[in-house]
Amino acid sequence: MTRLSVISSDRVIRVLKRIGFDFAPKRSKGSQIALSCLDESGRPLLVVVPRRGDLPVGTLLSVLQQAALPKERFLFLIHEAVPVSS
Repeated sequence: MTRLSVISSDRVIRVLKRIGFDFAPKRSKGSQIALSCLDESGRPLLVVVPRRGDLPVGTLLSVLQQAALPKERFLFLIHEAVPVSS
């Protein structure tokens, strides 16, 4: 099992957008970005991502919990998005 590490807020936002989240402009304030989507049962999910360089692991775990996204799935999506250099 791979461990989480410090990841930029931009990468986290890109992954969330890839799985169906979209910006919630009326909810974003200051240095926070709000994203929303509907879960499987049709209930809205709201995720708030601090807009700064790197997110500490604890903050990242909180974002994943808000998004109802398992850590293993997030790690798969992060590594899938990284281009392989030759």
